[in-house]
Formats: sequence, C-alpha cells, structure tokens
Amino acid sequence: MAASRGRLVAVMATAALTAGLVGGCGAVHKAMDCVHTADTIADSVTDLQQAVENAAHDPGRADSALDAIEKNVRKIGDKTDDTDVNKAVDDLNKAVGGVRTAIKNGDRTPDVGPVTDAAGELTKGCAK
Repeated sequence: MAASRGRLVAVMATAALTAGLVGGCGAVHKAMDCVHTADTIADSVTDLQQAVENAAHDPGRADSALDAIEKNVRKIGDKTDDTDVNKAVDDLNKAVGGVRTAIKNGDRTPDVGPVTDAAGELTKGCAK
C-alpha cells in the first residue's frame, strides 16, 4: 500500500508541476498543497482502517482518525475553487459522517469503503 501511495504522490506532484508551468507559481503552490494534504488524508484513512479493525481494543482511535481526516479535508476545501475537488471534499465529509454515525450506533466494524473511495476521488481531483 505504501508503494502505491508513493507512486500516486509522484504522479500528483508531476501533474502539479505541469499545471504550474501553464498556470504560474500560485497554481503550483495550490496544487502541491492539495497533493500534500490529500496524502495526509490517505495516511488518516489507513489509520481509520486499522482503528476499525482493532475497535474492540481501542474504540477511541477511530474517532481520532476521523477527526484527522475532517481537519485535513477542511484545509483543502478552504483553499480550492475546483468543482471536482469540492465535490470530493463533500463526498468525503459525508462518508466520514456515515462512519461516525455507525460507530455512535454501536457498529464496531463500520464500512470504511466509502471513505476510502472518496479519498481516492479527492486525490484524483488534486492531481488534475
């Protein structure tokens, strides 16, 4: 998983630099910031997956991972005017809310697939 995330970050960085050649330094900074934050979100999603797997031993860990995802999603949402990125941010927020609700309702193994999918869409949006 780490190797594919590393390749994804490299592709996103290349895309961001290419966009910068066309759009100027501000665009490069904005794209790289989005890429960096999306990578941080990917790490938080991995933490969430592990937390859900170990929920019986540490139920608060999932909440911490969800908090980290929400914090980083806000960073991207506040800095972009890209329609695709904003949609991915909205989808990720909804998916995180769904996992929070499931945990609150006693589900010890909530489906984190929608969070993973939305994070992937966010990464694609940042890379374009």
